[in-house]
Amino acid sequence: MKEYIFNKKLISKRYIKKLILETMLVIAGAAIMGVGVSLFLLPNQLSSGGFTGISTVFYYLFRFQVGTVNLILNIPFFIWGLFKLGKEFFIKSLIGTISLSIFIDLFDKYQPLTGDKVLACIYGGCILGLGTALVLRAYGSTGGTDLIANLIRHYKPNFRTSEIVIVFDIIIVTLNVIVFKKIEIGLYSAVAIYLYGKVIDIFFEGIYFTKMMFIISSKYEEIAEQVGKEVRRGATGILAKGMYSKEEKMMLMCIGSRGEVLKIKQIARKIDPKSFIVISNAREAFGLGFKE
Repeated sequence: MKEYIFNKKLISKRYIKKLILETMLVIAGAAIMGVGVSLFLLPNQLSSGGFTGISTVFYYLFRFQVGTVNLILNIPFFIWGLFKLGKEFFIKSLIGTISLSIFIDLFDKYQPLTGDKVLACIYGGCILGLGTALVLRAYGSTGGTDLIANLIRHYKPNFRTSEIVIVFDIIIVTLNVIVFKKIEIGLYSAVAIYLYGKVIDIFFEGIYFTKMMFIISSKYEEIAEQVGKEVRRGATGILAKGMYSKEEKMMLMCIGSRGEVLKIKQIARKIDPKSFIVISNAREAFGLGFKE
């Protein structure tokens, strides 16, 4: 009994430490994103898509602070997400959104680092991508279209997060072009968004491609069940035989997006720290939950 209590306390301490580190990573990522928006994109009227793109319009039309508008736009979706998304994801997303809003308004007080739209879209997009990658690495979010995409996928699991985000980004960039009446704004913003995505892609080693995972564990049933509950992805059991040990084992095959693969790996490691995991790129996936 004492040993059980000790192990429980140890697990609790590890969980708290992990949560603190991930929260710090979310805040650091939000700070980097704030630099990309306030010192590169915003002063040059460029949009990064998402709610910051909408906030840019309010900034130039009414001189409203971008961070403040960004936070206000996210409030109804956070109230909605409170009842539909996990508490841990919700808390980290709330921290990420508030941090991003604060950093955007804070860095907006400084002089922009360049007035050249070409340099602004290149460096702004890359810096924003780096910050976002750190937030995603901590399994967090800074709200906006990412949060909306997660809420939509709660009801429609077959919808891809990337497709939902792209649709919203196209609409928001088009809005920026209409308001500023400059097609160049849309063209430069498209470059920034592309680079933003490519940096995330590089950070996660080709993460925009569909990922394929092979998991070998004696606790395959528990892992598959938890993946179905938390990630809403199925797993296929494949009977495998170790040619050295001559032992037959069940191997799980899972397909998912970048965020899903990170979560699946976390689930597998939590259930069985000794599980053997192989992750590879799958260029395309067709069927339920992917391309039809």
